[in-house]
Amino acid sequence: MNAFFGWFSAHGGVLNPEVAVSHWGYLAVFILVVLGNAGVPVPEESVLLVAGFLVWTGQLRLDIVLVVGVISAVVGDNIGYWLGRRFGRVWLERHAHWILGHPERLGAMQRFMGRRGATAVIIARFLPGLRFMAGPLAGALGFPAWRFFVANVTGAVIYVPIVVGAGWAVGYGLGDYLAPLRRGVVNAEHVGLYLIIAMAAALLLWRVIRAARSRRPDEPAG
Repeated sequence: MNAFFGWFSAHGGVLNPEVAVSHWGYLAVFILVVLGNAGVPVPEESVLLVAGFLVWTGQLRLDIVLVVGVISAVVGDNIGYWLGRRFGRVWLERHAHWILGHPERLGAMQRFMGRRGATAVIIARFLPGLRFMAGPLAGALGFPAWRFFVANVTGAVIYVPIVVGAGWAVGYGLGDYLAPLRRGVVNAEHVGLYLIIAMAAALLLWRVIRAARSRRPDEPAG
């Protein structure tokens, strides 16, 4: 474990999750996903995407990645929940701006969690700006522990396979171009680059489609 953290720090920490996952495999997935769900702004989706890609290359096993991903997500969220429960809303409001940047963002998150309840915990799993704060917020707002746990597990069981599957799909869909990576040792920086390009292309396509729909003239009333 000490070797992992020493290496992790020397190689840029959370700035290079793909490097950590490619070198440390399941241990890196577990630690980074726990941190990302406990209130630390770690790019959890990048970790799981890279893990899925490494499943395609054969470096990691799908079943183990899914189990580790779900368990670490649940553990991390529950750590965040109990931190929020222990220190309360005042502490959260006092320190959250260091992470969120603007105090009003915390207020918006609190209102969202207050309105949606346990459903918000599941939805937050898919929202990068809210995911890492869902546990601390739920604890600070006094969500019942059992409701949070059920929602937390439900969200993790849905979210982890989707993101890991997306990483695997990148490798499968670009197999002809990425075959050298599958035959040899995966270059982690290349993995990250390919995944970033794929996600950027998907985001651009989604925005173009949404913009085209918004510009479509209203249909005449019948």
